[in-house]
Amino acid sequence: MNRSLQQRESTLGWTLILPSVVIILSLILYPIVSNVISSLFNVSLMEKDTFVGLENYREVVSDIDFWKAVLVTVAYVIGTTLGTVLVGLGIALVMNKQFPLRGLIRSLILLPYVAPVFSVVYAWKFIFDPVNGIFMDLTVEKLGIFSQRFNLIGNPDTAIWVAIAFSIWKYFPLTYLMILSRLQAIDNNLYEAAEVDGANRWQQFRYITLPELYFIVGSIVLLRVIWNFNKFEDIYLLTDNLKVLSIYTYFKAFVGIIDLGQGSALVILQFSLLIVFILIYLKKVLKW
Repeated sequence: MNRSLQQRESTLGWTLILPSVVIILSLILYPIVSNVISSLFNVSLMEKDTFVGLENYREVVSDIDFWKAVLVTVAYVIGTTLGTVLVGLGIALVMNKQFPLRGLIRSLILLPYVAPVFSVVYAWKFIFDPVNGIFMDLTVEKLGIFSQRFNLIGNPDTAIWVAIAFSIWKYFPLTYLMILSRLQAIDNNLYEAAEVDGANRWQQFRYITLPELYFIVGSIVLLRVIWNFNKFEDIYLLTDNLKVLSIYTYFKAFVGIIDLGQGSALVILQFSLLIVFILIYLKKVLKW
């Protein structure tokens, strides 16, 4: 009787999760398998696809533009991840204190994150416009930091810094909100005991606050790396001169001389790099 009940419960459980399993396999596993297969073929829109094995991968890794895109992506991911975490942490520490209108200011901080990306991107493009932009008017005409106007987002060497600054400004509120929620859960008795023992503010932050934030910051770093590694729309709308891996893959697969085989190979390489980082992070940082 018990075995029959267990079988019915097991059948019911599998029946309930079956729709989710089907959706996950359809939306995640199928595209991965499809890209793996496409990366092994010379995909043509006009003729029959021909099997080329690992030739697409060889051509991709031998392309100097691919390695440039990798370096730009790494710099972008490191800069944006560190920036959002540090800015979010600093503001969360300030917002965790008591002061007038704290609730209103906490709400206003979230505005960059909830604002539509299209509107804020074009606002930033206007700010850094070399002719009419506020930034050039301030740094050249008012403060004299630069001797002449130049296109900050039109130069690949400087556009990456604008892209990093934009990403930090746009996405630090989420980091701030997650860290603030954890700060409010820390027992104040810990700080009172540390103060009685003679610990200063820095020692309280180092030995109480940071350990309490360890896992939440670790999760934020992991999420931000994944999101920034695949970031496309922000950079694509902000500047035409910054090719991270996602944009490089887009141009390879859909712009100019279309090569869907190499585009699929790029997707698989990008996915593999991300999986390797996640595994290393989970093992070394989160001790999984």
